[in-house]
Amino acid sequence: MAKNLVIVESPAKGKTIEKFLGKDYRVEASFGHIRDLPKKNMGVDIGAGFLPEYEISPDKKKRVAELKKLAKTAEKVWIATDEDREGEAIGWHLCQALGLDDQAVDRIVFHEITKTAIEKAIEHPRKIFIDLVNAQQSRRILDRIVGYEVSPVLWKKVQPGLSAGRVQSVAVKLLVEREREIRAFVPEESWKISANLAHKIPFSIELTKIDGKKIAFKNFENIQNFCQKHGIFAEIATTKDKKGNLQFSLNHSENFQLQKTEKKSSKRLPGAPFTTSTLQQEASRKLGYGVKTTMDIAQRLYQNGYITYMRTDSVNLSDLAINTARTFIEKEFGAEYSMPNGRRFKTKQASAQEAHEAIRPTYIEKTPDSIGLDGMELRLYKLIWERTVASQMKEADIETTTYYFSPENFDENWIAKGEVIKFPGFMKLYIEATDDENEENETKKLPEIAEQSILQSENFFGQQKFSLPPARYTEASLVKKLESEGIGRPSTYAPTIQTIQDRGYVVLESKKLVPLDIAFVVTDYLEKEFSQMMQYSFTAEVEGQFDEIAHGKLGWQKMLSDFYNPFHEAVNEAM
Repeated sequence: MAKNLVIVESPAKGKTIEKFLGKDYRVEASFGHIRDLPKKNMGVDIGAGFLPEYEISPDKKKRVAELKKLAKTAEKVWIATDEDREGEAIGWHLCQALGLDDQAVDRIVFHEITKTAIEKAIEHPRKIFIDLVNAQQSRRILDRIVGYEVSPVLWKKVQPGLSAGRVQSVAVKLLVEREREIRAFVPEESWKISANLAHKIPFSIELTKIDGKKIAFKNFENIQNFCQKHGIFAEIATTKDKKGNLQFSLNHSENFQLQKTEKKSSKRLPGAPFTTSTLQQEASRKLGYGVKTTMDIAQRLYQNGYITYMRTDSVNLSDLAINTARTFIEKEFGAEYSMPNGRRFKTKQASAQEAHEAIRPTYIEKTPDSIGLDGMELRLYKLIWERTVASQMKEADIETTTYYFSPENFDENWIAKGEVIKFPGFMKLYIEATDDENEENETKKLPEIAEQSILQSENFFGQQKFSLPPARYTEASLVKKLESEGIGRPSTYAPTIQTIQDRGYVVLESKKLVPLDIAFVVTDYLEKEFSQMMQYSFTAEVEGQFDEIAHGKLGWQKMLSDFYNPFHEAVNEAM
């Protein structure tokens, strides 16, 4: 029998850790949470100071019995659950269920599953942080209260079987508000007109000003009038592009003189290493992964020792990680591509735990093609690896050139813009994706032209455009919005988005989240009866209070009491 019993959440994580510990250690898994509030009732004694009535989950009773037996025979028990609030709470529940003193048992934490990290954790154990446990506990209790008290109101007033949630209902509200913006949107027509210039490197120029004023072609009649002004009296034939918008092209020769050239140098910086939310967003944009899929894959990569912990809001990298990345960059790309002293990022999230690290490969020197992964896991690992290494590469040097042309006989400004990458820097390895589906990302390459040069047009062409409504949220852009509003935390984004789909409020169509009719009805009702709960600022304030509890600055029972009294009054009025 091993002298030491180490308890983790998952068997995959346990197997990886067991490789680094000797024969005196036995690693067992709890398979996630072992205790929770009961499903058949609220399970919170509000009158007794919001006392939770936890019970061992039916499917975990056998596992708890096995762990209890192992704990009795072991000389020492180590709790090695994840290093966040959820992990701390799982560790505390294990102590309660196994009859262990949570202030006597050794708690170990690590951000990566490597031999060095595990050995260091064993050398520096700590105790269960009860403030972290209380932060998780207060979130669980508050969300249970909201769900159990508001859902019956919806059953009575709207429709049986509906559900409500503190974060869930606000997320649905975001989608409903966006859908209403889309439905109310009235598109505006506009036209732009361009000319192709004859040159050994052909390029086009676009009309921007007439008589010193910005042009605004609102319809095809404006285009016809412009052409007649330029002596083009032939009938202009139009065709349709792939989007159904009108376009035309007609041969017309006219001399254009280059009046001015502007050249501007700029630097483009790499993105910070991944946090939970930025990984979810980039994996969606570049790989087409849903938020849940991304987190499931990242969980496996972490448990098998490939990446650091995947639930984090920090953009920090350790000195070791930075130096390893720099060594790789200098060897692979040359010293001119590496930041001499490394690049350090600071998170924008006030609540971020700066002591933690961003999501990065545990062994940066191991390139994606050298670690034996394949399929979806390889693609996500490659994304994380490239983003991490690129963060320590020099910025890109970009030169933007703008040519200002004018036709010989008219007071008009026609311009051409193009970019030249003077030094690629991090872009040699990694280019960040964008959320803007309508953005024209094609970079134009321009030839060198001396000022006052005269070039002749080969043809004029025009394109009809319509202003576009706001885009529906994707899973990734909803995560970005939730984070910017302070709603939820890294561990809640994926389950929230999954819940609103499972509950029938939202469907995923062509990778877009579309609210169903019931979402509008429920949102309007909750806005009317529970306006405070539905405010984005209020939801963010509650998250801030959980952070205060985690830091020992606010009592969890006081926080729940302050929330519950006005909330329960609103429930009574609604019933």
